[in-house]
Amino acid sequence: MNNIKIFACPTAEKFTKEICDYLKIEMGEIKHLKFKNDNNFVQILETVRQNDVYIVQTVQPPVNERIMELLITIDAVKRASAKNINVILPYYPYSRSDKKDQPRVPITAKLMAQLIEAAGATRVITCDLHNPAIQAYFNINCDRLTAEHLLENYFKEKNLKDMVIVATDAGSSKKAYKYSQFFNCPIAMVDKRREGNDDRAIASTIIGDVKDKNAIIFDDEIDTAGSMMETVKVLKKFGAKNIYAGCTHGVLSGPAIERIKNSEIKELVVTNTIPIPEEKKLDSITVLSIAPLFAETIKRINEERPIGELFRN
Repeated sequence: MNNIKIFACPTAEKFTKEICDYLKIEMGEIKHLKFKNDNNFVQILETVRQNDVYIVQTVQPPVNERIMELLITIDAVKRASAKNINVILPYYPYSRSDKKDQPRVPITAKLMAQLIEAAGATRVITCDLHNPAIQAYFNINCDRLTAEHLLENYFKEKNLKDMVIVATDAGSSKKAYKYSQFFNCPIAMVDKRREGNDDRAIASTIIGDVKDKNAIIFDDEIDTAGSMMETVKVLKKFGAKNIYAGCTHGVLSGPAIERIKNSEIKELVVTNTIPIPEEKKLDSITVLSIAPLFAETIKRINEERPIGELFRN
């Protein structure tokens, strides 16, 4: 690994250490503090001149604080004469605000791309965007990794019988079909309607056979868990034996933990793209580390090797 430095924003230190341990390099030294007037301060404590710098930020609440930390860190590295500034965002903030679907609303996912570019980033590496088209919001390289194979291998090792892959709505049916091809099992789809901005999803029936089967729901993220729990209720109503879920991003905001705790979901599997605090950890939640995938991506970029080879077969 030549001329490379990896720095962690404050909430990303654990994730960054996993990356550095995988690559067998030391984390870059950086100082973050907040002045009494609530302004953030960042100082890079080692030279980065003409180095390829990677800045890691995990978007743990408060999200807007994490964004400012990232932008200020990018600026500090740029002014320290780094050759390339690569931003690692395991979870892309505001990814659900990706289109103008109501009158007089912003496209905040696009704004995020503009802010990161304006700060001085030359590349962004992220994972399982809510909408893959967000990549096109950037005029710099944006590499989109996926936890699909990590989740597939985890459930494959469980050796479940009589499986069915469940799409939570029509929009996720394409993704469910891909998973069903991997597991060589049927799919089912929940008829779900969402009302307004209140995150409330209403599921009424299911298309496909789930009776006495091990049902697995795959999605890019689980936020308030309202949609997921509606799906779980419908699956139980139609006779599913055990219900599992696999999601890349465990946002788990608001009533999510209480809903999961009181549901009939047997196991929820997420990755560590977003740090999960101790108070949100349940016996039924399994967290897989995706840091090695980001580490291998950094290695391949440094060695000028294709990233796509990581996802073949």
